[in-house]
Amino acid sequence: MAGCCAALAAFLFEYDTPRIVLIRSRKVGLMNRGVQLLILAYVIGWVFVWEKGYQETDSVVSSVTTKAKGVAVTNTSELGFRIWDVADYVIPAQEENSLFIMTNMIITVNQTQGTCPEIPDKATVCHSDATCASGSTDTHSTGVTTGRCVPFNASVKTCEVAAWCPVEDDRQVPRPAFLKAAENFTLLVKNNIWYPKFNFSKRNILPNITTTYLKSCTYDARTDPFCPIFRLGKIVEDAGHSFQDMAIEGGIMGIQIKWDCNLDRAAALCLPRYSFRRLDTRDADHNVSPGYNFRFAKYYSDRGREHRTLIKAYGIRFDIIVFGKAGKFDIIPTMINVGSGLALFGVATVLCDIIVLYCMKKRYYYREKKYKFVEDYEQGLNGQTDQ
Repeated sequence: MAGCCAALAAFLFEYDTPRIVLIRSRKVGLMNRGVQLLILAYVIGWVFVWEKGYQETDSVVSSVTTKAKGVAVTNTSELGFRIWDVADYVIPAQEENSLFIMTNMIITVNQTQGTCPEIPDKATVCHSDATCASGSTDTHSTGVTTGRCVPFNASVKTCEVAAWCPVEDDRQVPRPAFLKAAENFTLLVKNNIWYPKFNFSKRNILPNITTTYLKSCTYDARTDPFCPIFRLGKIVEDAGHSFQDMAIEGGIMGIQIKWDCNLDRAAALCLPRYSFRRLDTRDADHNVSPGYNFRFAKYYSDRGREHRTLIKAYGIRFDIIVFGKAGKFDIIPTMINVGSGLALFGVATVLCDIIVLYCMKKRYYYREKKYKFVEDYEQGLNGQTDQ
C-alpha cells in the first residue's frame, strides 16, 4: 500500500524537463548523424521525389467506348457458305467498359416446341418407360420428361422430354475454333479521362494522331505505343496466352489503361500506358468449367409455327480497365510533409538515448549525467525557517 501511495505521489508531484548533455563519443556521434542522414534521405528521396509529397492528387474519372472490325468466312454442312461481320459476332452490340467477341459456337438449327429424346448421359439413358419419371426436371435437363423411353439412335435409348427439339448436343466443343479468323480482328478503344479536382481532361486519341494514321496503325508496344487500335491476337499473345487455344472455350481479357499525370509538367506529357492480362486465370491442376460461354436464340416463324436457332456462344470478353492519378503542386501537403519530416528527426535522439543509457558500458555514468534530481525549493526554505 505504501508503495502505491509513493508511486501516486511521484506521478502527481514530480515534473521532468529535458536536459541537454553533450557526449563526446565517436560511436554515438556517427550513429546519430547516420540515422539523421537516413531520415533525410527518406524524406527527400521517397516522400518528395518518388511519392511527390509536395503535390495534391486526384483519381481519374473515365468513360470508354469500343468498336470492333473484321470479317470471317465459314463453310459448314449446317450453315453452308457464310460471311460473319461485326453484327454477327459482337454480342451484345454495346456493353459498359467491355466487349464480347464470339470465337466459337455450338449451333442447333430449326428447333420447335415438341417431344424428343434427351442427350445420353448417366441420368437419361433408359431401357424401359419404368425408368423415366413423368413430369420431372432438374437444372441439367433440357425439358420436362414425358415418362417414355424412346430411341436416341440405333443402339441407345433415352428418356423423352417435352422441350425445344431437337435438343442441343454440347458434349464436344468444336476444335479448332469456329471463328478462328477472329485473331486478326481489330478493336478500337476510345477513352476519355477527367481529373475533376484540377479540371483537366484528355483522351487516348492524342492530338498528334491524324485520320490517316488512325486508319493504318495497329498497337505495338515498341513501334506504335499510343495507337488505340488493337489486334485481338496481339492482345492475347502479349498477355502470355495462345489466341487459338483461348478461342475454343473462351475467356476474359483485361485491357488496362494507366494514366499517371504530373500536371506540374506540360499536358502533352500526360500519356496513356497500355497493358494486358488474362482475368480468368486458368489453373492446369483445377480446370473445372473453363472458359466463357452463354446461350442465345434467334426466333422466326415458318407457316405459322415458331422456330428458333439456338447458339451456345464461346468467346473472349475484353474488359477495359482504366486507372491512374494526377498530381499538382500545393502548399498544404508540402508543409504537412515537411513538418512530418522534421518530427522524424526526433527518432535519432530517442535511438541514441536508448543505446547510451541502456546498452553502452558506461551507461550508469551517462545516466548520472543525464538525470538530475532537484527537491522542491519552497519545501527547502520552509525547513530552514523551522530550524
